[in-house]
This record gives sequence, structure tokens and C-alpha cells, in this order.
Amino acid sequence: MTVDLTDAAQLLARWWWAYDAGEFDEMTELLDEDVHFQCRTDTGTTSFEEFVRAEGRGREKVMRWQTQHRLDSPYPLRHNITNFHLVGGDGDEVRFRHYLSVTQVKDVFPTPVPGGVVEGAVRLQSNGALVLSDLVVVLDTMDSVTLRELRS
Repeated sequence: MTVDLTDAAQLLARWWWAYDAGEFDEMTELLDEDVHFQCRTDTGTTSFEEFVRAEGRGREKVMRWQTQHRLDSPYPLRHNITNFHLVGGDGDEVRFRHYLSVTQVKDVFPTPVPGGVVEGAVRLQSNGALVLSDLVVVLDTMDSVTLRELRS
């Protein structure tokens, strides 16, 4: 069996939907037992670093952080995946990347909050279930500059 692009994208869409809704049991089911999770900002210098910074391995440890973080985050909160694509791997595990766009409601209007870049992997288990095995979220917090300036 191999991991299909559509199935991988569906898994990530389910993950972010469950996260936004605070459906912690469903989130747990979508994680590999040995999942790796990391979250940080691209600058490391924001006033909310302590709130977003995480690094952990194992379903229980990752879900402890995810649960606490979500309970202390605004509702409604909407995480949207764009430009989802696979970047390699073998038959049972593939790596992916996607942009993350996030909104919350402020004064009855959706407003953006830092989105970012997500990279990770999905794994096809022997029972046929597709699960997240790696999830790395890097939130955009630096001021945009020209690409030329960034590279010089």
C-alpha cells in the first residue's frame, strides 16, 4: 500500500478541523503512537513565544500540549490549509508541506492571526489507518522584506 495525496490532504484537513473544534478524542486517533510535534515562530522574539513553543514526541505528550494550548486559545478559530503537496517518502510514509492560514473573530469580523508553514509526515499503519507521524508548525512573525534583501 502507498499513501495517496488526497488521503494525506484529507487527514490534515481532519486534524485542523478537530483542533479548531476541540475534538481531542478525534485528534488523538489521528496521531501515530510515536508522533513528533514541534511549534515555534520564525523569529523566536514575539511576546507570545512561551504560548506557542512546543517540542514533543509520543501521542500522550503531544496531546497534553495540544489540549492545553487549544483550551487557552480563542474560539472560533479556523486553521486553513493551502498549497498542500507531497515532497517525498516511501510507500508507507510520505512527507508533506502546506501553508497555514488562521482566522479568529474580533468585533464580529474574521481577522487574521499568524499563519505559517507546516511540514510533516503521514504514515500508513498496518491496519490501514493513516496517521500523522510528524508535524512541524513554524508561525510567520517576521516583517516581510523583498526576497533579494532576505538573501543578501
